[in-house]
Amino acid sequence: MENLSQVLPRVLVVSRRTVRKNKFVDFVGEYHLDLIVRYGCVPVIVPRVTGVHMLLESFKPIHGVLLCEGEDIDPSLYESEISSLSPEELQEIREKHASDTSIDREKDSIELALAKLCLEQNIPYLGICRGSQILNVACGGTLYLDLEKELTNKLPEERRTKHIDYNNYDEHRHVVRIVENSPLHCWFKDSLDGENMEILVNSYHHQGVKRLAQRFVPMAFASDGLMEGFYDPDTYNPEEGKFIMGLQFHPERMRSNDLDEFDYPGCPAAYQEFAKAVIAYQKKLNSSMSVPKTLVLDGEMESKRKILVRCFSLARYMYTRGATGKNPSKSNTALSTEQETRLKEMGATVRNGGSYMKKLKVDEEKRRIVRNMMNKMNIEQLSELMAFYHLIGNMCGEVLEQRLRGNVNECFKDM
Repeated sequence: MENLSQVLPRVLVVSRRTVRKNKFVDFVGEYHLDLIVRYGCVPVIVPRVTGVHMLLESFKPIHGVLLCEGEDIDPSLYESEISSLSPEELQEIREKHASDTSIDREKDSIELALAKLCLEQNIPYLGICRGSQILNVACGGTLYLDLEKELTNKLPEERRTKHIDYNNYDEHRHVVRIVENSPLHCWFKDSLDGENMEILVNSYHHQGVKRLAQRFVPMAFASDGLMEGFYDPDTYNPEEGKFIMGLQFHPERMRSNDLDEFDYPGCPAAYQEFAKAVIAYQKKLNSSMSVPKTLVLDGEMESKRKILVRCFSLARYMYTRGATGKNPSKSNTALSTEQETRLKEMGATVRNGGSYMKKLKVDEEKRRIVRNMMNKMNIEQLSELMAFYHLIGNMCGEVLEQRLRGNVNECFKDM
């Protein structure tokens, strides 16, 4: 039996770096990996180490990419608008969110390269939290540097949303409104109450989508208007291996007391549909790389094939031995002397024709230049130019007539 790791589709997951016992340690949240394995895929962890973004081709075949969790994305990669935050406010943000605001440029490089690879080759992509932000940035979207200072504090009290609570980290929830007829609506429809399109989601972030990239469509909004989910409708069909999506919240962590009991039945659906797309993409990739089966011809087609083979064999023989096969000096040529002469004449005609076409192009270019110059002249200048050329024409006619008369007189003298 073949090794299952070579049969099951591969999902790349980039690790996150932390410090443990005075050394760097790479890790990936187990909930992600657990669901990837549960739904029939093999997670392949891409280590967050220097230079890996140059080696991504070595991880092929890639059947899917899951990006999740991590520090803030380097603002220089997306922030085209001038930030309204003062240096004091930026320092306050760094102190309050110290665990997230340290930029990891190597992780940025790896994940942006993977996101762009998925977008170019239609590889299934699921972005969770930071992974959704990476996806938006990869497509030209932007992010809020800090939600509280750039969005929440500018709203009335009843619309404000708390997106992170360090004192109640895993239990914190806030309301999101799901967009009708979106994939999220399909997954959570059994948990929605009539016209109430709201569910409670967890939240571990202080940044989020500011301007959504043009190719995406929103799937959910928080009360403050922040987009909590989006996808590309043109590349969403899990049965056909199409899946490009970003979720700001963590459905894999919406559980009770670390048990396998989710807040809603629809929570694991994103991973399930993503895995379905990954499996379908692998099948499609394998079918395109498979060796085609030998073509079997029926009796009639086989007879036609043999006739074609005989015709090509005869043509080859005539070329290598001459048309008659009686003149060894004419071997390696199938043309008579007259045919070669005619070909040379045709070649000369083609060359002359080419020279003529070049001359036409030169003349046309000269006309174009003159027209451009004349278009810049006023009416008086054009009138003077026309009068000048009429005068030159008349003078040329008189000189030509005089020369013709002189030639005629010379002829009569000789007689």
